[in-house]
Amino acid sequence: MAHPSTPSPAHSEPIPATPSRRAFLGGGLGVAALTGGGILLPSLIGANRAGAAPGAPSKTPRRVRALRVRQDAAHENFQVQTPTQTVNGDETFYPAHLASFSKGLPHNAYGEVDTQAYALFKAACEAGTYESFEAVPAGELDPALSFRLVNPLAGVAFDMEGSDVAAFAMRAAPAFASAEQAGEMVEDYWMALLRDVPFRQYATHPVAAAACADLSWLSDFRGPKDSGSVTPALLFREDLPGALAGPLVSQFFWRSLPFGAHAIDPRIRTTMPGVDHMTTAPEWLAIQNGRVPSASEVFDPVPRYVRNGRDFGAWVHVDVLFQAFLQAALNLTAPPSAGGLDVAPNSGNPYLQSTRQAGFATFGGPALMSLLGEVATRALKAMWYQKWMVHRRQRPESFAGRVHHKLVSGRPYPIHGDVLGSQALAEIYNAHGSYFLPMAYPEGSPLHPSYGAGHAAVAGACATVLKALLDTDVPFQGPMEATDDGLGLQPYNGADAGLMTVEGEINKLAHNIAYGRNMAGVHWRTDGIESMKVGEAVTLSVLRDHRATYAESFNGYTLRRFDGTVVTI
Repeated sequence: MAHPSTPSPAHSEPIPATPSRRAFLGGGLGVAALTGGGILLPSLIGANRAGAAPGAPSKTPRRVRALRVRQDAAHENFQVQTPTQTVNGDETFYPAHLASFSKGLPHNAYGEVDTQAYALFKAACEAGTYESFEAVPAGELDPALSFRLVNPLAGVAFDMEGSDVAAFAMRAAPAFASAEQAGEMVEDYWMALLRDVPFRQYATHPVAAAACADLSWLSDFRGPKDSGSVTPALLFREDLPGALAGPLVSQFFWRSLPFGAHAIDPRIRTTMPGVDHMTTAPEWLAIQNGRVPSASEVFDPVPRYVRNGRDFGAWVHVDVLFQAFLQAALNLTAPPSAGGLDVAPNSGNPYLQSTRQAGFATFGGPALMSLLGEVATRALKAMWYQKWMVHRRQRPESFAGRVHHKLVSGRPYPIHGDVLGSQALAEIYNAHGSYFLPMAYPEGSPLHPSYGAGHAAVAGACATVLKALLDTDVPFQGPMEATDDGLGLQPYNGADAGLMTVEGEINKLAHNIAYGRNMAGVHWRTDGIESMKVGEAVTLSVLRDHRATYAESFNGYTLRRFDGTVVTI
């Protein structure tokens, strides 16, 4: 079947996903609807259930009370209907699956997936069993040279705290032929072209100026704008509360890390400038088939402070997923004598009123640090459900291959004119002699679908922990920025320095972690912001369940969400 030039009217609106394994073992738990767009808290949540009324001892045996806490949490999750999962319809609209994730499966010379192999892959996603994924054909037949699919069964795992993975929903991803998808592809091209330009130079660099003009020209680019135009100050940023003030890079990347008795240097091992990957057809095709690349990373022998997109890509290539937020938490809570900021607890912390008690395992330092890891794994499971069982969105590297083969090989793909007419595309061809997306990593993206993004969801979840447990409304004192060579730091003296807050730098940190993956070429803009919202909702659900376990008199966690609204859990 020839590919249509434009989507049909029936394809122009997102459609509900077909229920399958995501109905969860036949009936589907009616758990709390904690979507990226809002949080619905069950009405039974009130005073803590772990004990009796404050100040009154309980005569009920403790093991009975413990059972009730768990039962009540399960019933509260059960009460609210599971949200409808909405998809963009690309998977069914294109029988050749040109718009769906297929990395690691067999492809033809143009990178088009074998349809029978894709049918087995989709069936495995719907079955959600170990055996079904073992039956999915590999594009690279030598197991020693083949990457494996990354943990699809995490998407159907259950959990013992927080809401079930099926309680979270994301907006439908932009459709393959849409102007929004085109805008996101153009932005990814510009991120690759600007990968080695220091962020401090965006205000004066000609390539950054060209990127701003090109993104402003697009018909449906949804990044932040000033009077309808993308400016250097807004380039590759997101309008989160406080996050547009100050440098693009969060201050937490640049501060020395007080880690127990250690003071850890924040400079990183990054990769050499000018070294990009997957810009030729044979290399691109081999990696779409799942082959381990022959190229390897070339590292800079000099440690540097994060100062450009390549540095962000190097950071998020090897980080422990909640690492940046653990570092931020250590910085926020350490005393100034240890190089920390000594930020006070959230005003809801019950021990702020005590003269004889202090928080520790609850409402104290260990509670904060360990909670970062708790929400990280739950945010990942929520994302793996979205990736494998709902959206199966292709990666930017795959879409760029469609662009290349449309222009070079004459394949009839319905790619929006905003990509084909962009200056970014011409600049990519001038630099590399092809239209593939230059990747920061030799292997390109990992072998799991693009939407949602694990890094972004964990970032949203962990940022929400910090905002819930700490007083983040305070100004950020003494901001710094990296020099253009990344060898030093200097005071940041921008006109907006006085507007910088701890909350803004936490939100910026979440954005940096999410969009660092975009700068490496492995994700889209919507992957970042929409996954951050789900991560936020995951943490709110975990905090809700935690609240029921406390013996302290506790009025709740109050924080500002990414959309600017204030919520108390």
